Amino acid sequence: MLKSINYQLKDINLAIDFILKNITSKTLLFNGAMGSGKTTIIKSLVNRLGSTDNVSSPTFSIVNEYKLKESTVYHFDFYRIKKESEAYDIGVEEYFESGNICLLEWAEIISEHLPLSYDHYQLEMINASTRKLKQVIK
Repeated sequence: MLKSINYQLKDINLAIDFILKNITSKTLLFNGAMGSGKTTIIKSLVNRLGSTDNVSSPTFSIVNEYKLKESTVYHFDFYRIKKESEAYDIGVEEYFESGNICLLEWAEIISEHLPLSYDHYQLEMINASTRKLKQVIK
């Protein structure tokens, strides 16, 4: 079963409302082609959760940490991971077990290390300013 919403970048808060309304897990996977808006939607989500930190893609660091009032958000980008064991080496399972929110880009690269429970979103570029956000329900 799929739930989805189309939104324009200027109205990205509609997509954030959609995510927050349907959230069931502290681990959220965001998949989509390069340039589909994964980091953009994560940036808006982290800001809505209350972080004032500068949110950017962790492409080279693999994980960025953002402070909330009483917790932390971890933002992962596994694009540069060549072997799943590299995710294990950075302690990805400890991050998932931390009880904090974990937002993952390119999570399919580390599929063997994913927690049992997660929310999965697929982003699709409709045109230069419009995206489709689909929640994939298992």
